Amino acid sequence: MTSRCKSPAGAALVRVSLAIFVAAALAGCAGGPHGRRAGPRPADVRAQIVRLLPASVPDRAGWATDIQAAFAALELEPDAANLCAVVAVTEQESTFQADPPVANLPVIARDEIDRRAARFFVPKLAVSAALRLPSPDGRSYAERIEQVRTERELSEIFESFIGTVPLGERLFGSWNPVRTGGPMQVSIAFAERHAQHEPYPYPVPVSIRREVFTRRGGLYFGIAHLLGYPADYDAPIYRFADFNAGRWASRNAAFQSAVSAASGIPLVLDGDLIPGGRDAKIGNTEHAARTLGSRIDASDAAIRSALEQGGGPDLERTQVYQRVFAVAEALEGRPLPRARIPEIALAGPKITRKLTTRWFAERVDERHRRCLARSRAAATN
Repeated sequence: MTSRCKSPAGAALVRVSLAIFVAAALAGCAGGPHGRRAGPRPADVRAQIVRLLPASVPDRAGWATDIQAAFAALELEPDAANLCAVVAVTEQESTFQADPPVANLPVIARDEIDRRAARFFVPKLAVSAALRLPSPDGRSYAERIEQVRTERELSEIFESFIGTVPLGERLFGSWNPVRTGGPMQVSIAFAERHAQHEPYPYPVPVSIRREVFTRRGGLYFGIAHLLGYPADYDAPIYRFADFNAGRWASRNAAFQSAVSAASGIPLVLDGDLIPGGRDAKIGNTEHAARTLGSRIDASDAAIRSALEQGGGPDLERTQVYQRVFAVAEALEGRPLPRARIPEIALAGPKITRKLTTRWFAERVDERHRRCLARSRAAATN
């Protein structure tokens, strides 16, 4: 007879093999392809978004489809907090209009042309003559400007004017003065930079600029700007402030506050650590930080290098950031916040009353809380 008993070594091998098999099977069930946890079904996410949208939104299914697609393409977690953040910003910026009308846009457009003409010493008569030229659709540029209603329309007028009228090239070069657009009023410059580094998930018939003015493109780039970066904030209002003031502006404003507390030098807490960019001269924040050099054991070059990280996630990992907070907290005798809303007065041709980044962030935060309440109500029904 052949024994059916295995040797101790063979039994151990079987047990190890079985354990590996079970662990692999469990990992496969839990993680899905490539070991990642399987996310919610797209249909379930779309249904959730429909429930979160304000009751007045038309074509709720269409909005839900484009929001869900953006979350999937950007690999963002479609939880209630994130989805409501998008809903709140979109409601604030456009009341869910893909190409929202802008009040007094013809006047705004003509003022911009006149301002540029004055800068380049171009006579108004020459500007008026150029605007009387026929555009590709048969109307003069002046007629089209008088009838313009949305930023998409105005952007296309400027594109045509710059490309076909010699004076347009002189006034604007390749720079289109329409800088934001779409349902989330996202920066076109941000969208163009993002598309250079991350694949845009839709065909681009004309340009990324044109895509921003579509519902799908405006949502995709707006969601990327709002949620597509790491920020360890303890409240969503700071991310809403960043959407208005620039990524990490709330973190930077808190750092400026710590620099001011440590140095005793008053600073405008606007989140702009190096006004004018990396090649700019020394600004107020850098001057104040340099007075702390001996106390934080940092050279002027090290301070400059740290401040140059203000546009990314690495600032808080620098010794300058950590030591400034240590000095400030020792002087204050308490922990200091790592985020605060930047002190920025909003300005621009579309703004007709006194507004600030705080106003924007608080309005969006209110809408965010209402959206979360809708989510909780739907979960209990």
